[in-house]
Amino acid sequence: MSEDDKQTKKQDFKTLLQAHFAEIPKVGEVIKGQVIALDKGEVHIDIQGLTTGVVRGQELFAESQEYAHLKVSDVVEATVVELENENGEMELSFRIAGYQKAWDNMHKWMKDGLTIKSKVISANKGGLMMQVDALHGFMPVSQLNPDHYPRVAGGDKNRILDKLRELAGKEMEVKVIDVNEKEEKLIVSERAVWEDAQKAVLESYKVGDSVEGEVSALTSFGAFMKFGEGLEGLIHISEIAWQRIDHPRDVLKIGDKVRAQIIQLDHSKIYLSIKRLVEDPWKSVRERYKVSDKVPGKILKIESFGLMIGLDKDIHGLAHISELSDEPINNINDTFKIGQELEFEIMSLEPAEHRLGLKLAGVKGKSGRRPAKAGEKSAEAEVAEATEGK
Repeated sequence: MSEDDKQTKKQDFKTLLQAHFAEIPKVGEVIKGQVIALDKGEVHIDIQGLTTGVVRGQELFAESQEYAHLKVSDVVEATVVELENENGEMELSFRIAGYQKAWDNMHKWMKDGLTIKSKVISANKGGLMMQVDALHGFMPVSQLNPDHYPRVAGGDKNRILDKLRELAGKEMEVKVIDVNEKEEKLIVSERAVWEDAQKAVLESYKVGDSVEGEVSALTSFGAFMKFGEGLEGLIHISEIAWQRIDHPRDVLKIGDKVRAQIIQLDHSKIYLSIKRLVEDPWKSVRERYKVSDKVPGKILKIESFGLMIGLDKDIHGLAHISELSDEPINNINDTFKIGQELEFEIMSLEPAEHRLGLKLAGVKGKSGRRPAKAGEKSAEAEVAEATEGK
């Protein structure tokens, strides 16, 4: 054999050797292999004909339980823990591979928008701790569907927590909406599944439609109404009635049958209005009331700045404290009582702003008061400020 042939053969062997070692997996790498033997709590795996690996001890545990019932010839994935153990085999782990696969699944499920099952482990004031496949995740309160959302009067955090704890052990259908493997953060949503289910139903509705339903919940900011096939919308407190109300319970109660108009559709969020199906009584207020008219009124509410007065069931006005007496009033609550009926004089009428100013009949009022000093609010300014947005 010539020197050139020897050199070529040597080079070929070196290349083959380099290729062989290049194919050998590195520690921490996830590899695929075929089960060739199951013996005494050990799983022996052929790794692509390069070497034999073994999974044993605690490394047999797979988070996803995917390898709980293995048999010879099954193809499995495992993580390389050690290149060679005392028996000359590659030491492998299902445990680490299973953990990585679980995170890989989360990324895939979020990307594909899949619905999966998840179990409630526990609750805190912010939401629910969830078991999601092999991992622990979190569901914020805002991501619960309407049936599970804890509607508590006054927003009492302790009562909200009690209601959340009642969900412990419950299995829910959720979607993965945020995955951060590095920070081990996993966020799921039950509401996202509910929203998908509503899309087809919502297609049959449009803004302006009138719907009939039942009041399902009352909160300080409005009322919820169920209608149609499992739909639920919010009637904001400002959309319940034309007159000013302090709380939805002033005019509604749970179980009431009501009709409302759809005023906004924002994906699965539905906003409704009761008052828009009724003619605005302020449009015709000048036909019933005029400035300087003397009218009977009932005290509906007492504020530090004056009285809210009901002239009829639709039209309410405000009598500023300075319009209730020609002498200073030290304690308005000692002088007037809710439900008390008195005679008032209409001082101002602004239908477009839904405002009506009153003074107690017989009080000198604006004409008998000194002008407001520099930097001092006038009674009219306080009335406008107090009723702004009402």
